[in-house]
Amino acid sequence: MSNGEMKRLGDYIREVEVRNRDLEVTKLLGVSISKEFMPSIANTVGTDMSSYKIVEPWQFVYIADTSRRGDKIAIALLEENNKVIVSSIYTVFEVKNKQELLPEYLMMWFRRPEFDRYARFKSHGSAREIFSWEEMCDVELPIPSIEQQQKIVSEYEAVTRRIRLNEQIIAKLEETAQALYRKMFVDEIDKENLLEGWRMGTLGEIADFKNGKAIKLSNGNIPVYGGNGIVGYTETSNAGNVIVIGRVGINCGNALLEPNKCWVNDNAMMAIPKSDSIYFLYWLIKSLDLNGQSEGSGQPLLTQAILTQQDCLIPSLYAVRTFDSQARALAMNAFIRQSEIVKLNELQSLLLAKMGHPDL
Repeated sequence: MSNGEMKRLGDYIREVEVRNRDLEVTKLLGVSISKEFMPSIANTVGTDMSSYKIVEPWQFVYIADTSRRGDKIAIALLEENNKVIVSSIYTVFEVKNKQELLPEYLMMWFRRPEFDRYARFKSHGSAREIFSWEEMCDVELPIPSIEQQQKIVSEYEAVTRRIRLNEQIIAKLEETAQALYRKMFVDEIDKENLLEGWRMGTLGEIADFKNGKAIKLSNGNIPVYGGNGIVGYTETSNAGNVIVIGRVGINCGNALLEPNKCWVNDNAMMAIPKSDSIYFLYWLIKSLDLNGQSEGSGQPLLTQAILTQQDCLIPSLYAVRTFDSQARALAMNAFIRQSEIVKLNELQSLLLAKMGHPDL
């Protein structure tokens, strides 16, 4: 039997339904469309936790309801060593024989965009669409030898570890920059007795603000920023070396720094420093509670007027430039790491795509 032969998943997995009758497990998790476990947001006060399902390490959980999750199906593999519990409406299952099918290999298959499309296509129902357990069992996939599976998994996990390492380094670099900002401009600063050359002012004195514009996404390589980060790509730009600020919605006030060309859409606005000190401006904006300054109850909104009128500390030019030179070095390191993450994500996608063609 060649590696390319498709096999029925139901012959390799079985449903598991163990309830938390003795209340032995207390850690409650949910499942996200990014295919990860996450802390549950459900209100469990007064809830009988004995009906919840126990998930053992290396078991899978998926949410059959696909109608409210866009084009994604929420499914995850529990890779931690401790048991957890999930909602009784979730489906828990496991691989019957790990010498025939590695759970990690199967999870890679579930991460493929083709699987999401298949699950949505096979979902059915009137009030809500369900990807049933029977449909899950009817999934067909190539299952090569256990040695080949381990090789594929090892390649994928090596890339994943590199991504996580870069993410940890980026987080540390950002923590360092934030600590430096606080040391120079927040801690032990007496606004009533400022140093010579320092004063209180407004954001509008040191930055210009412009609203973004809507654009149709394309296959270009220039990132399009919305209110909470990159939402796609296009072929042209309306900004570069700019601070992107979420303008509307729950994430309004969220600030991101983009050193290269980009497009800022109409869910965001851009902040441009009147001097060259973009890193000082970035950390200054992040230190302000812009979300708390938004208008509207149903749909929070930030305006240019709100931003320009924000009170802020304006240090001496020497202090700002000193901070900017140090923060720039940290930011450049982080940007290099982020660029590597983009390439590693592309490599991951390639490895997942090759699973559909195991003879390649």
